[in-house]
Amino acid sequence: MSRVIRTMQATDLAAVHALERRTYPRPWSVHLFAQELAGESAITLVCEQDDELSGYLIADMFVDVWHVMNLAVAESCRRCHVASDLMEAYFAITEMHAHRGHTLEVRVSNAAAIELYRSFGFVSTGVRPRYYDDDHEDALIMWRDWEGESA
Repeated sequence: MSRVIRTMQATDLAAVHALERRTYPRPWSVHLFAQELAGESAITLVCEQDDELSGYLIADMFVDVWHVMNLAVAESCRRCHVASDLMEAYFAITEMHAHRGHTLEVRVSNAAAIELYRSFGFVSTGVRPRYYDDDHEDALIMWRDWEGESA
């Protein structure tokens, strides 16, 4: 099996959006993905396995903090280290630039994702009540400090 992590291209948007629709009850629009793809500070990564999209990660810098905004893995590829490979590529990019740290929100019921983020050094720092529009589930706020040289 051949796996490649690379920067998302405009030609990936249809496949990314299709995976988004299969993964989330309130999917991002193609337009929102295109906006992130065009953003100067955005990190937009895809994982391809045997020439098929198996996952993606979207992150962006807000002031001096990186925010992981969206991460999805095709159901058939879950528990196969796709998300870990995407996170490792994300950290390789972000650690080259001074920042305060990393943050994200995750459904409190998403034990697999919480476990993944904890394995990368994220800790729980709070809860956003009724964060998700579809079912008003709470979001766990997670944080990881930057381990690089201070500015």
